Amino acid sequence: MVLRTRQILLALIAPLVLLFAMAPAMAEGPGYGTPAWSTQDLTLREGPGGPYDVVGAIAADQALLVYRCTVRWCVVGKGHERGWAQISKLSFGLSSADPFTGPRLNYGYGGGEVCFFEGRNYTGASLCVGSGRVFNDLLLYHLDNRFSSVTVSGSASAAVCRDSDFQSYCTRIIKSEPVLGRYLNDAVSSIRVY
Repeated sequence: MVLRTRQILLALIAPLVLLFAMAPAMAEGPGYGTPAWSTQDLTLREGPGGPYDVVGAIAADQALLVYRCTVRWCVVGKGHERGWAQISKLSFGLSSADPFTGPRLNYGYGGGEVCFFEGRNYTGASLCVGSGRVFNDLLLYHLDNRFSSVTVSGSASAAVCRDSDFQSYCTRIIKSEPVLGRYLNDAVSSIRVY
């Protein structure tokens, strides 16, 4: 009886152990991560620092994904290449030449409203806000990574960013978009409406 109970417990626990073991690999799989560019040739290392072994390389001016960062190093990947690279050699703009500065935040405030929709083509639940509203972290409002389209009325505009506190990839939206660009579709985390 005890042997049978152990077999049943092992049968129930084994899939959970396998799932937890795979979780880090799934979190860093294709499509997960922040789009970025290599501004210089990258030497990929096993850990965050020069003393770690070299595990690969990515040429300059290449689109890649950033999975997580420390203050000076990030885990990046492109194709089968994956490893730690210096954050100073990465750009989070529209191209490798764009600086890591986020949006310019001194636009003039207009009149009107900006509405963000969960579905494409202005469908699904929405968040409509006027000039002056700021959401530094949409996660606090349970709205993180949910918007797929946006309407702009009047002379309003919005600065939107992929990460909280206006970090990572950012852009200014000045007209209605039935589908947000690939870096922001279902990936908006901070908003400032002008």
